[in-house]
Formats: sequence, C-alpha cells, structure tokens
Amino acid sequence: MDLEHVAGLQQLIAEEAHNRITLDMKEITIADRETVSYLMEAEATGIRVINCPEYVRSWIAAEKIIGAEAP
Repeated sequence: MDLEHVAGLQQLIAEEAHNRITLDMKEITIADRETVSYLMEAEATGIRVINCPEYVRSWIAAEKIIGAEAP
C-alpha cells in the first residue's frame, strides 16, 4: 500500500463519512510511511483497522511515541 492507494482510500472514506468504517488490512503485505501515517490518523478519528500486519501495527505504535515526544 502506497501513497496512491492512500489517496484512493481517503476519497472512498470521504464518501462514506456518515457510516462506521472498518479497514481490513488482511491482504496488505507491504506499506510505506505515508500509509502508516494515514492509518494512525484514521484510527484517531474512529476508523477501525483490523487484521493489520504486525510490522505495520508496531510501526504505528512507534510513530505515536515519536509524535508524543515531539515538541
């Protein structure tokens, strides 16, 4: 999943803003930094992210720590 996929996903989610959204990441095998940032922001807005690969979940957690430590 890369920036192009994130842009498409953002558009789809914007169209469904009135519904509860769950992103199933079961088939994602590789993700870039933009994807991780997007998933972190999505969860912060209440979007559920399920079946996320462990390395992506760990990366999201690390980014949250870095963000919390930034001035």
